[in-house]
Amino acid sequence: MFESVLVANRGEIARRVLRTARRLGIRTIAVHSEADANLPFVLEADEAVLLGAAAPAESYRNAERVLEAALKTGAKAIHPGYGFLSENTDFARAVQEAGIAWVGPDSAAISAMGDKVAARAAMAAAGVPVAPGSADAVSTVDDAVAEAERVGYPVMIKASAGGGGMGMATASDGDALRTEFEKVTAFAERTFGDGRVFVERFFPSVRHVEVQVLGLADGRVIALGERDCSVQRRNQKVAEETPSPAVDAELRAAMCRAAVLAAEAVGYRNAGTVEFLLDPATKEFFFLEMNTRLQVEHPITEAIFGVDLVEEQLRVAAGLEPGFDVDALAATGHAIELRVNAEDSKRFFPGPGAITEWVEPTGEGVRVDSGYGPDTVVTPHYDSLMAKLIITGADRADALEKARKAVEGFTITGPKSNLAFHAELLENPEFLSGDYDTAIITRMRAKKK
Repeated sequence: MFESVLVANRGEIARRVLRTARRLGIRTIAVHSEADANLPFVLEADEAVLLGAAAPAESYRNAERVLEAALKTGAKAIHPGYGFLSENTDFARAVQEAGIAWVGPDSAAISAMGDKVAARAAMAAAGVPVAPGSADAVSTVDDAVAEAERVGYPVMIKASAGGGGMGMATASDGDALRTEFEKVTAFAERTFGDGRVFVERFFPSVRHVEVQVLGLADGRVIALGERDCSVQRRNQKVAEETPSPAVDAELRAAMCRAAVLAAEAVGYRNAGTVEFLLDPATKEFFFLEMNTRLQVEHPITEAIFGVDLVEEQLRVAAGLEPGFDVDALAATGHAIELRVNAEDSKRFFPGPGAITEWVEPTGEGVRVDSGYGPDTVVTPHYDSLMAKLIITGADRADALEKARKAVEGFTITGPKSNLAFHAELLENPEFLSGDYDTAIITRMRAKKK
């Protein structure tokens, strides 16, 4: 195993990676912006390096400074977490060329899945089902309209380099598509440096279900079940659960097979997630994208499989065998993750601020992965995620009951929080039934008017 690891991230995911590294006896190194100097992940690392005077929002994206910190501290490995540099092909390559282990897939796999148009084509060639849409990027608005008419409205226009719910819009007719085309291409060019877009069929009623894959050091790829990520606001996840209430054993096996095919098609090693859109009426599913990194919601998979995915990432990167019996791998129980964000519970607008009180819930089946605590400050420079509340129960009903108590026992004073939304979600009849889709929050808010 590695002697040391630098975590090129911040907040709860940095703290979570550091926790596993410490358990394994690995020296830990944090990098941080000036704005984050007093956060727990900085204070808990064996060594911390200030990334410099760059704008706080850009500090963790400064590949040159992060690599300098790794070389200066003698880090033997770099774990990128999620976001920031985690899916940056050039950074992954630079790390490896510097003789430092990259805790993630190699740059070729990141590149193959980072281009959504190329990824769709590769998945179709590998036998993974893809949604009807354009085979290539559309270069003009007229081409986009022609593709939409071929596919059939409504459609979604998506940035080829996008991800995480960014760089996409829906259109129900040609006029709407012409308007959204200009917006999405401009956003994609500005945000990703790549203005290419493609057209894909939009499914008004759909579930977002993803499969956790792990490419082992010996070349095998395995699947660790699915997660339902259909509770979303603005195409971004708010709550997840596993197993999905919409997936039976036969469908689960089919989705896991498709996910493994997807990973094998790009020679995938390390942890990754293959995301699908699932039509709840027909049980058809289609490839959405592959996240070539650890997901925010990975703890619920850990909870039901009893596997530390960060440890497995480190083991794969070190060329070691897995720390569990692959042939005996099995899921037990039900787990739910609630993302605790610094935002209001009605419109989900960010609400940063100084934390004067922070009390985390405890109890059987309760886990909190937090990036903050008492006397820390949620600044406006980063994503609003403060913590993840992970609940595990014997079954879904048990997990839901424990989740209600945990939300009630979580106190945050200072910044806004969406805890009230989670309390509402856990009493919502549609969510409780398990029969919901990605428009559930839209319907919940429509009823509030």
